[in-house]
Formats: sequence, structure tokens, C-alpha cells
Amino acid sequence: MADELVSGLLKDVDVRVVLALTSELSRQARATHKSEAASAALLSQGLTAAALMAALQKGDTRINLQLECDGPLRGLFVDGDTSGLVRGYVKNPLVAHLGAAGEYRWRPVLGNKGFISVLRDLGGGEYYRSSVELERFELVGDLERYFAISDQVATQLKMEQLPAPVDGATDPLGRVAGVLLQPLPDGDREAFQELGRQLGAALPEALRAHGAEGGAALLKALLPGRADLEIMSRYPLRFSCTCSQERVKSALLALGRQELTELLEKEGRAEVTCQFCTTHYVIPGEEIRQMLASATE
Repeated sequence: MADELVSGLLKDVDVRVVLALTSELSRQARATHKSEAASAALLSQGLTAAALMAALQKGDTRINLQLECDGPLRGLFVDGDTSGLVRGYVKNPLVAHLGAAGEYRWRPVLGNKGFISVLRDLGGGEYYRSSVELERFELVGDLERYFAISDQVATQLKMEQLPAPVDGATDPLGRVAGVLLQPLPDGDREAFQELGRQLGAALPEALRAHGAEGGAALLKALLPGRADLEIMSRYPLRFSCTCSQERVKSALLALGRQELTELLEKEGRAEVTCQFCTTHYVIPGEEIRQMLASATE
């Protein structure tokens, strides 16, 4: 079953619940960046978070999530939009070692100091950026802190990555999903807290049993017997990129005429590799001359 996002509302308690099933895109991101185990796992978490957070946006907008740290990962950058497109990369894809399960599992990867920063597209050319320092040194916990401090919105995040058979072999990213819970302004805070505990406990087994059936089936399995669950939106998720030859040319022009001329004289062409999808672009010298000529007209 393809990855998808499902957003719903528990009407009896006024709690929003968003579920992202991200198994295939997590594996695609790992393959694209040739990531080792720890780097791939953190990138998968970041992409899942981007999908969940983008679902909270309005209109045709996107969010950017950045993590910087002094550990061997060094950081990650992901973004997602309201159409279901997510993309991202880690600064060091070669981190393989994970800590033992528990509170300090991610410390060998993230280190001892860092921050999370989120840039929101508000539409109409307006943006809002806010950040928090890493305290728990695990993405889920520190994102919950981000929501509490920067957005002042009570939020619970649950993520799970389960090994499962893929193409005849057991894959550590065989089943991947995340769930986000937020109470509406008049929502039942007690019910919100209890739902978080219930979903956190139920997610591993529900994902194992229903992860291949799609996001809607998984969400219903997590909330059995909840007649007040109303599905508000549902759409596919995909790991893809918005880069193109034309965007690369625009970026080169933004360097300025002098720098672009020097690049042409020294290299005879321009070569650019997209960090998000690793696509390699080559702009021949003749095209650069045409760009420079057009820029002066």
C-alpha cells in the first residue's frame, strides 16, 4: 500500500489526529542518499515529521524543518507541502551506530548541543521562523517541546519504525508511521492526554498488523470503536523534489554577473548537484553565455 497522510477529528473531544504512513518514501530517501542505518532512521523521522506538520498548514504552502547538532550526524534539513510532497537530506549520511534502546538512544548520533528550527510559509510571501534548543536529544521529544514553546500548542507526537519483509529480506524501515495529536481550543485536555498514551502503546502492534493496508485502515485500527472519528482529508505522500534545470539557471544568475563570468572563464561550464535528490546538473558554457547576454538586455 502506498504511503499516505490521513487527517481526522475526534468530534466528541475536539482533538485533531494526523497520521502519516511513510514506509516507502523513507526507504527511497535512504537509497537516494545512500544512508547508513542511523542517518537513514533520523532522515525517516524528519520526513515523517515534515509530512505531519505540513498537514497543519493552510492553502498551498510548505514548511521547512532544520536540525543542527554537534554529533556525527551534524544535522538534517527536510521540508513538506500540503500536496504530500516531502524531501530532505542529512549532513552526514554515513552514521551507522545507534545507541541502545532507551532515553539516550540518539545521543551517539546527535551529540550534546543543537537546535531545531522551523520555517513556515504563511502564504502571500510571508514567512515565520522559530527555533528551540535540543534538550531531550531525540527528534520526537524535542519537536513536542518546539510546539509547546514556539507555537504554545499542546502536541503529542508518536513515531514508529518496525523491521518488516521487503523484497524478500527484513528491512529496518519496513513499516514507518507517525501520529500527531492536538486539542482544538475547546478540546478536552484530559482526553487528549489519554489518547496520546493509548496511541503510543498501540502504534507498534497496529503498524505491524495494518501498515500494509494504508493510512486510513491504520488510523481506524488505532482508534477502534470511535464513532466520532471524522476523516477530514486524505492524500498520498511521496519523496520527490522540485529542482529543475531552469531553477538551477535562476540560482546561477543570482550569483551575480561577475561571479558567473569568473565561473565561465575558469571552468567553462557549471555543475550543480541538488542536495535533496542528488540529481546532477551540467550547464554548458554556451548556455551560460546566453544567460549573461539575456541578463543585460
